[in-house]
Formats: sequence, C-alpha cells, structure tokens
Amino acid sequence: MDQYVTGSIIKKLRERSNMTQWQLAELLNVSDKTISKWETGRGYPDIALLEPLARALQLSVTELLAGESISNTNRCFNMKRVKFYVCPICGNVILSTGEAAISCCGIMLPPVEAEPPDSVHTIHVEPMEDEYYVAVNHSMDKKHYISFVAAVKEDGYELKKLYPEGVAEARFKRSNIRKLYYYCNQHGLFQVPLTAGKGL
Repeated sequence: MDQYVTGSIIKKLRERSNMTQWQLAELLNVSDKTISKWETGRGYPDIALLEPLARALQLSVTELLAGESISNTNRCFNMKRVKFYVCPICGNVILSTGEAAISCCGIMLPPVEAEPPDSVHTIHVEPMEDEYYVAVNHSMDKKHYISFVAAVKEDGYELKKLYPEGVAEARFKRSNIRKLYYYCNQHGLFQVPLTAGKGL
C-alpha cells in the first residue's frame, strides 16, 4: 500500500468517537500502552488489526486509511458531479457521481481532473441517425493510446473501453448526452460538452 494508517489519524478518529485509549484497547484486545505507541508514532497496528480497528471506530477500512469518514451529503443522484478514477497499475476505470474513497490494486486513487482538449488530443463528433460517431485523432500504440471514451447523460453514462493497436472511435446513442470524456494513458482525461441534439 502507498498509504497506511498513522498514529495521528488513529488519535483523531478515537477522540472523535469519544473513546479513551483504554476503551479502544479493550475493543481490540490489546493494552492501552499499545494504543499509546500507535498514536505517538512508536509503532503501527498489525495489518490483521486494521479491520477490527476500523470496526471499533465505526468506519470502513478504506475510510480508516483515508483518515476520515466518507459521508454522503448529496443524497440525490447527480451526473453533473461525475468523477473518474483510473488505476495506474491495472487500468481499471471507476466512475462515481460525487466524492468517494476509491482504491484499486492496493492504492488509493484520486479523481482524475478533466481538461479541455489540446491540439494533440482533438476529437471529432458526428451525428449519424440516432447515434453519435466519436473519433479521437490519436495514436493507438502500446505505449501511448486512448484508454476509454465515455458519454455522460442526464441520467447515466456509457463507457467504451479501447485498447492499444485498435481504433480510437466509439458510437453512442444520442439521447440526453451532455458531455464526452476520453482518457489518454499518458496525458490524462479530456472533456467536451455537447449541445443538445448536435455534435461539436
């Protein structure tokens, strides 16, 4: 893992739960001196204790590693808040409709910031009957390629996974698409808005 629970995080979360070191130690079947060692940076919890520690602090293991509880203040499904997470190890693509703690291959993933296209990553969008034909003017070799193209709609999304030595193109049903996203494995995420019913 690139991130492990620290003593300051344990102390902050313990105090937020209104627990003494002794009370936490009782829940984990360790001594309060052990909790003190963790909190002062003179030791770390064994990996086998992460799940019981998270449970004692009423968090998930992911929240424990992030150092905070993840609360959903947005109770409504809202595609305007869409975020993409891309694993640099396996290439997994995860999409959320708000803030989330996402991990893959043992690392925490930050959301990928989308940018407008530059001159090297241009996109062509053409309406064709009930679809959009989308093509990205980009090489597709094994070291530099477009990994996916996604169409975000008012009520959901479509994602087309692309592969090296293939073609950087996709087709999407035209209904309610608001933005197109596409991801270059070396330069990151790009986004373009669509005018309702029209191409770019």
